[in-house]
Amino acid sequence: MVTVAALAATVTLLGGALRGSSSSGALAAGPTTAAESANAVGSGSADTAALVTGLQARLRAEPSDAQGYSLLGLAYEQRARETGDPSWYPRAEGALRRALRLAPGDATATGGLGSLALSRHRFREALILGRRALSLAPASARTYGVIGDALLELGRYEAAFRAFDTMARLKPNAGAYARISYARELSGRPQDAIAAMRLAVEAAGDQPEATAWTRVQLGKLYWSVGDLGPAAREYRAALAAFPGYPYAFDALAQVQAARGHMVLAIDLESRAVDAIPLPQFVSQLGDLYRARGDGAEARRQYELIGVIQRLLVANGVKTDLETALFDLDHGIRPHHALELARRARAERPSIDGDDVLAWALLRTGSCGDALAYSKRALRLGTLDALKLFHRGMIERCLGHADAARAYLSRALALNPHFSIVWSPVAKRALR
Repeated sequence: MVTVAALAATVTLLGGALRGSSSSGALAAGPTTAAESANAVGSGSADTAALVTGLQARLRAEPSDAQGYSLLGLAYEQRARETGDPSWYPRAEGALRRALRLAPGDATATGGLGSLALSRHRFREALILGRRALSLAPASARTYGVIGDALLELGRYEAAFRAFDTMARLKPNAGAYARISYARELSGRPQDAIAAMRLAVEAAGDQPEATAWTRVQLGKLYWSVGDLGPAAREYRAALAAFPGYPYAFDALAQVQAARGHMVLAIDLESRAVDAIPLPQFVSQLGDLYRARGDGAEARRQYELIGVIQRLLVANGVKTDLETALFDLDHGIRPHHALELARRARAERPSIDGDDVLAWALLRTGSCGDALAYSKRALRLGTLDALKLFHRGMIERCLGHADAARAYLSRALALNPHFSIVWSPVAKRALR
């Protein structure tokens, strides 16, 4: 029998906002506990679908079952993660709010709404809900994960890191280790981040999807510092643990593109898109086609991005930051993208919000204003090649040749293949 605690752990493990980097164009999931994850949903989406069907039948027979509605809401969140279909979000919200009407002090339903708010990029709401859940269950480690994830996106890094430390102290599991890893990555300590993520991999044990998730995150850390071989090894290990894992296909496509194997990269990215048509997968597929010289197919993928974004918005997801970055990178209505970036940064005053606004200001000709936000984007010492590239291009725009060369060189030294679109631009600028 699936417990509320186990399914709540699954949602926080694989369905939150941790490791969502707007500057990389990705929104990935964030962890809490690995073992409870697999116990909750078994080997994959078929288990969650069956769980949903069973819970719906249970609630038809027992319409006052608050715990049943909590479980159903969390299962709906899990289905959204598994399918990439945001229409599950309103259903999740409805079930969780029904649970709270039946049991107003239900910490699990309250925390589930917090996780849902993270998935919808409603970070202030997530923080309020996370704190409310914590007041109802002060010893809940996973609630500190929700709170910390929200604080990160609100640019409150010291408080976020303290929340992660508390989470790790209460329950040192895969979710806690992964968050500690991310804190170290943000602080410019990639090797320490790798060490913590290795602990997350170990803590995932023999649970297939949790193992795959942590392996992909470990691979991305290697990728971020240009270590293609170890990155590819981790992505393949993820596929061995959980065959067909779309996040591993997506990540492995980057490696193959970096190695010049463009046909294989497109095949891998197409498999990711076919499994879950997430915006970051579709965008990367379009970029791969464009790099290969197939402009028509690239445009077809880019047009699909707009459809997906409208579907996300219709189901309560705030996409201003991601939409702004995509549009800026692809030359789509830059002044409109600047307005989106301003609005997004007001909602998410994080280093990613600063970075995207800096990029938008540069792309619309306000280089001086861009520099101030770029400095804020790098204030933690984060070693992010794309942020360093943005800073280099801003310095170049301002006529600061030495500073431009320094930042562009740092970006390429960190990861020569940091972007299918922008790595070649950085190399040309240094000639």
